[in-house]
Amino acid sequence: MVRQIEGNAPPGRAGRTARNDAAILDAAREVFLEDPKAPIAAVAERAGVGMSALYRRYAGKDDLLRRLCHDGLRRFIGEAEAAAADLDGWTALAGFLERVVASDVHSLTVRLAGTFTPTAEMRQDAERSAELAAGLVERAHAGGRLRADVVVDDLGLVLEGCAAIRVPDPVRTGELRRRHLALLLAGMASDHAAPLPGPAPRPGELDWRWRSHRADPHEGL
Repeated sequence: MVRQIEGNAPPGRAGRTARNDAAILDAAREVFLEDPKAPIAAVAERAGVGMSALYRRYAGKDDLLRRLCHDGLRRFIGEAEAAAADLDGWTALAGFLERVVASDVHSLTVRLAGTFTPTAEMRQDAERSAELAAGLVERAHAGGRLRADVVVDDLGLVLEGCAAIRVPDPVRTGELRRRHLALLLAGMASDHAAPLPGPAPRPGELDWRWRSHRADPHEGL
């Protein structure tokens, strides 16, 4: 199936290149969401491009996986930076979570965690994303709307829980995810005084998934 990519791509060869790149990335998201172990040839087939076109852009599957996840990480950072401009700490945090869930960033990044070796730039961006998320949590705490026992690492679990919701209809998937997030946000509000069960996630406790698949997943836990 050859995809027709709409948009403002320039005409001629540059336009074809841009359309092919968009088709490859769209196809890769679909293929690897279904099966992270799928061969890169499955991406080319779904995108409707030849293997030579794919290899001109990505040296191999690891490069493509890194591009997909780094794009998601950059989207996360962009949404967190946008939220920082909101004067109200609670609405900043809630709006940030709503936009990240709507963009479906975590469906792919969690699915691909540990399947490739991150670059130094990705690690730097991961640190930046953690700093921004921590700032949003601190502001929401300072405003008194976020319950005191919520920690920044709880956000990752909230986003993963929403990403796990998936039905065959994409529109219905979005509706169910928004509903689930609203339920979670209600439970995160400070007017829920009952303490949360169990200890909060420890700093770095979930990071093992981002190590290369060649690393020991239990190392450092």
